Amino acid sequence: MRWILYNVLFAVAYAAMTPKFLRRMKKRGGYRAHFAERFGRYEPDVARRLVEKPRIWVHAVSVGEANLAGTIVKELRRRDPSAAFVLSTTSSTGRAVIERLAGPDDVAIYLPLDFPRCVRRAVAAVNVRALVLAESEFWPNLLRALHCKGVPLVLANGRVSDRSAPGYRRLRFFFGPVFRLFDALLVQSELDRDRLVAAGAPAENIRITGSVKFDVAPPSPEAVERARGVLAAGGVAPGRDRVLLGGSTWPGEEAALAAAWRPLAAADPGLKLVLVPRHAERAGEVASELSAAGFAVRRASGAAAPAAPAGAPGILLVDLTGVLFPLYAFADLVFVGKTLAPNEGGQNMIEPCSLGKAVICGPHTENFVPAMAVLRAAGAIVEVADAASLSSGLSRLVSDPGERAALGRRALAAVAASRGALSRTVDAIEAAARRTGSGEISVQAKGRAR
Repeated sequence: MRWILYNVLFAVAYAAMTPKFLRRMKKRGGYRAHFAERFGRYEPDVARRLVEKPRIWVHAVSVGEANLAGTIVKELRRRDPSAAFVLSTTSSTGRAVIERLAGPDDVAIYLPLDFPRCVRRAVAAVNVRALVLAESEFWPNLLRALHCKGVPLVLANGRVSDRSAPGYRRLRFFFGPVFRLFDALLVQSELDRDRLVAAGAPAENIRITGSVKFDVAPPSPEAVERARGVLAAGGVAPGRDRVLLGGSTWPGEEAALAAAWRPLAAADPGLKLVLVPRHAERAGEVASELSAAGFAVRRASGAAAPAAPAGAPGILLVDLTGVLFPLYAFADLVFVGKTLAPNEGGQNMIEPCSLGKAVICGPHTENFVPAMAVLRAAGAIVEVADAASLSSGLSRLVSDPGERAALGRRALAAVAASRGALSRTVDAIEAAARRTGSGEISVQAKGRAR
């Protein structure tokens, strides 16, 4: 009965949200490509590759999870170079990331909508060795269909946010059976474990592995050189100019950073502001907002920006995807976005910390509770309450290179001390497979009955 009710409610909710999806397709452009995959329908060449050999299916919601999934896939492939993968996502920006991370033998697809018919087509089309979910996104019909097929299910780097935890707990009668489908629930912290148990997950299937994001590898030399070129083309000279970089910014944060930077740049013209919005499609509105505030905006893509008065301070707006992490290599000071109200959740602060950068953020980092606990304990990050506090915090750090350097050293040490989750995660995936009687690497279940 619960699944019938879920399917009815899901259909109603999806119908209500269809206009939003259509607007997003128009705004993001690439969202329309491969749209049939969301219904479990694949182009002939894709369909042939999906079925031709057993593949580990790794799913990531969007950009952050896709980069995490890439880290896991890289380690699985290192342990078994013959392993093949299906990489899925739900967003067009995530799709761009997984296509870049995919190996020549891998297949990138969109996750099917969680309608029974779409799921049945997708599950029938993919020769699945196992499903690995990165962080969190639980689609009951897909999980049930794979479970019934005998496919091992693993949650990797799992987390339960402050916002999600009460809902999971209230709906324990529904989510409990979903969580019990998993062979292994690998979570970042004790808090995540306790929240899953409160939601009905079996404690014996949960293992605390830490955050895989601490195991991030540095950007490749090629990516760093590309980032250097982006800066140089935008009028920023790495090594000569000092860079204040706003990474993965959300609405309101670009204006707050620009306002805080203006007096600092007036006192020191060598301090450049580089902004990288979380969603590149916002670049037009960000450019208009900053131009109206009296800034000269240069877009890294070469797209036109509104005219600015002579002498207006110049800002480089990076409206490209896949360059943020290597851009951090050239930053002297980093602000991490989605952390100032009204935004909530936070973006990945571990990446700039892993490069030994001085990092500042707002108070809303709910999606990174374990990571922030580590960084706070090490004195490795500066938190500010609001835009006014951001201005004073930036002023202090800009004027004190010694404090910036010490902050970066502590950040680098904190990340180094927290590594190891990747190995523990892949070990646990392999152990889950062995419990199903597989003799293959990591995640294969043959002839498994449930």
